[in-house]
Amino acid sequence: MKKAVLLAVLGIVAMVIACSSVQSAREAPRISKEELKAKLGSPDLVLIDVRTRKDWDMSSGKIIGSIRMDPDAFDDWAGTLAKEKEIVLYCA
Repeated sequence: MKKAVLLAVLGIVAMVIACSSVQSAREAPRISKEELKAKLGSPDLVLIDVRTRKDWDMSSGKIIGSIRMDPDAFDDWAGTLAKEKEIVLYCA
């Protein structure tokens, strides 16, 4: 069941941004859902769901291991991310 939810969420991920350091969205490289799926569970990956609180609360699909961060507070939390980790931001 958990695998089915994960695959469903990965299937609806519209945009995934991966970056080794915080960059603007225009500069950040993109990652496919297949590449992300292969990296899930890695201790070197930080997976951040940047959906609005309302969209996140209403969603039944969340990627296990991801954390939700408020996209409107990006400037507040972006500098707290580990620079040695691969940071992946996503929204559905």
